[in-house]
Amino acid sequence: MKMKLYKNDKKSAPKSSLGDLGVYHFLYGITFLHALLPFCVLYILSDILSFLMYHIIRYRRRLVRKNLILSFPEKSKKEIIRIEKDFYRNFCDCIVETIKVLHISKEEIRKRMNFTNIEILRPYFEKGDSFVMTLGHYGNWEWVSSLALWLPKDMLIGQIYRELKNKPFDKLMYNLRARFDADNIEKKEVLRTIIKSIRAGKKFIIGFIADQKPSPNNMHYWTTFLNQETSVLTGPERIANQSNAVVFYMDVKKIKRGYYEAEIIIISDNPKAEKENEITEKYIRLMENTIMRNPALWLWSHNRWKHKRSTIENQ
Repeated sequence: MKMKLYKNDKKSAPKSSLGDLGVYHFLYGITFLHALLPFCVLYILSDILSFLMYHIIRYRRRLVRKNLILSFPEKSKKEIIRIEKDFYRNFCDCIVETIKVLHISKEEIRKRMNFTNIEILRPYFEKGDSFVMTLGHYGNWEWVSSLALWLPKDMLIGQIYRELKNKPFDKLMYNLRARFDADNIEKKEVLRTIIKSIRAGKKFIIGFIADQKPSPNNMHYWTTFLNQETSVLTGPERIANQSNAVVFYMDVKKIKRGYYEAEIIIISDNPKAEKENEITEKYIRLMENTIMRNPALWLWSHNRWKHKRSTIENQ
């Protein structure tokens, strides 16, 4: 079995030692064998994994429960537990669906991850605009990278990539996320990559999953999100302002197991005219509405509210 290590060149690909590379090939082989399984078998494995994670391992259950209670104080304990269990089921579905990326065809992923109104971008393509895409850890965010299959081939289509501490696993995830012709761009390289693209006369779409917590040094904007005071990443807005890119939000819906739809919602087609933090605020309200529609599909195991404003401002 011949394995293609990276879509990008050596300069952009994660580097590791010879030992790490051996572990990577082992992980890749195991993952690929699982990816050969049909979806019906993968979902049986997902159900087993969900049971283990929720009842036996109890993976971050205390944090998930805390996040749900604080976000939905009006809901009963029974409702919270139902959302909680549904979250673990969807989370495990995401795991097996991400594994499937190694083997699924581009034709099948287009059927399973449908972008319902891609034509809304056509007038902007014709004007030569570039784009900043915002979305969240909702539904199956790993499959959203297949948007590249729906877009013109002469564009730079990139997604922000954060290097993982575990080198072999980092290589595996890097490979998975480049599977559908999207480029992985390290966070610190985003602006440089965009400038290079502009100078080359090449338009771009850069995707930001912007619902995670910022680092303490980057907590510049606070708002209310899911009933809690929350610091929000402003990077997508800053990049849009600097490049004058159209900003849109990807509203994902889970139709049934293994099938998703995503609607493109334009946030701003003139970011330089927007007030400070207005684009960020529009994004967070759209993200909140998406979560409220079906809370179980969001990543509740993330420690989103670890840092409090009072603590940060007093440091």
